[in-house]
Order: sequence, then structure tokens, then C-alpha cells
Amino acid sequence: MAADGFFRVALGVEYKGSRYRGWQRQASGVLTVQETLENALSKVADSPVSLHCAGRTDAGVHACGQVVHFDTQVERSLKAWVMGANINLPHDVSVSWAQVMPAHFHARFKAIARRYRYVIYNDQIRPAHLNEEITWNHRPLDVERMAEAAQYLVGTHDFSAFRAGQCQAKSPIKELHHLRVTRHGKMIVLDIRASAFLHHMVRNIAGVLMTIGSGERPVEWMKEVLESRIRRSGGVTAHPYGLYLVQVEYRDEFQLPERYIGPHFLTGFAELDG
Repeated sequence: MAADGFFRVALGVEYKGSRYRGWQRQASGVLTVQETLENALSKVADSPVSLHCAGRTDAGVHACGQVVHFDTQVERSLKAWVMGANINLPHDVSVSWAQVMPAHFHARFKAIARRYRYVIYNDQIRPAHLNEEITWNHRPLDVERMAEAAQYLVGTHDFSAFRAGQCQAKSPIKELHHLRVTRHGKMIVLDIRASAFLHHMVRNIAGVLMTIGSGERPVEWMKEVLESRIRRSGGVTAHPYGLYLVQVEYRDEFQLPERYIGPHFLTGFAELDG
């Protein structure tokens, strides 16, 4: 809860994670998104700002729908929070909106769903563009096989087989609302929405799906991996470059501004939002 005399402010944030060792502030000298954003906001507030985020992304992972909040006694216009932060931020972090929230709002604990997209560039030749914003896979991938395998994961399951060893979640049981696999020219997009995610869960799912899409394993292998509940049965963890936190959802009582569901280079594909 925000203390008396404080305002609770929520922000929409997007960033390219390539240069950062993840969201969470770490030891001195380690570049993180949290510290970078806190430093910029502290200049706007002319006092220290401490942030809470909806989802702590890993090193190299991007966001275009991150939600954060902080408490402050400083009065600034919403435009001042946005423009002031952006003036003080590097080119790869941007604040997209600001809104004063009720004291019981919390960016992380009040979130009811999170949505990620994993973008694969599927071509024999390595791309020169977006090389840290997409994952390149040179093997021809069968999207229909990947989409069929993905359906084994929809629903409420024990996702231990897709959980990193250092995961701190209390339970491996999560509800996965949808997992769509679509092709758009050379790009394949995995669109995944769940109540919450385990550490490396999306990247481990992506690794299994690409293995199935290449024909190395049958479609039914996804079911076997899921039911094994053993991480080593699922193969490699996919690279972080293609992973984006694209949306965080809250109950209707928290009316947050809406923006496009990114990343920005996919906004022309209307069928992704189906």
C-alpha cells in the first residue's frame, strides 16, 4: 500500500534487452533495465525512485508491454513523467505512458495474466537486420507440426519440464490460456498467454517446438516432455533474443492505457491478435 502523502504511479515501459543483464537491479557495475529506469525517474522526481515491475525479464529479453509502479511524494504531470524519463533514458529504453493508480495497485501482484511473443527468423541465411531482436533458425520449420504440438500445453499443467533449475516460483502448476504458432513470411511467431510463467518457461517451450518443427522429434514428444516433469527431457533452452513481454493484464478496476501488442515490426499482421 502507498504510504500517506504518497502517490502511486504506474508506467508502461518498452525496452530492447540486448545490452542489459535483465530487468532486476544487481551488483554495482552490472547494467540492468531497473537501475537505468530508476536513475532516469529519480532525475525527474529530484529524489530516489524505487520500481516494482510486472515481470522480471532475463538478460537479453525484450519488452514492449512491461508495467511498473513506484510511490512518490512529488507532484508531476503525467506528461512530465513520460517525457522527463525519456529525455534521461538511453535509446533502448522508453516510457510509453504514465497513470496515477489507487494505493492497492501493484504491478506484479495485481496482474492476472501475462503474454509473451517469441519471434523466429526461419531462413537458411543468417539475417543482417534485427539480429539481437529475433532468433535465427536455419532449419526449415513446419508450422503446422509446431501448432499441433503446442496444443498439448494449453490448460492447467505441471510445467516442471519447462522450468529452469534456479526458478523461485512456489509452484510449477500454471494455467496456459493460449499458445498460437503462426508464420508471416520468413518469421514464425509463438504467442503465449498464461496466468504466470516459470523461469525460462517460454524459452524452453520454444526450444521444444523448434525441435519438433524441424522434424527431429515427433509431435507427440511435446506431451512426453510435459508429462515427464523433468527439465532435462526437454532439450535446449532457446536464445533470449526473440522473446518479448508484450502485454500484462489486470482486472477492470485498474483502467490502464492500451497500446499495440508488439513488437513494433509485427503490428502490421492483424491475424496475430485473433
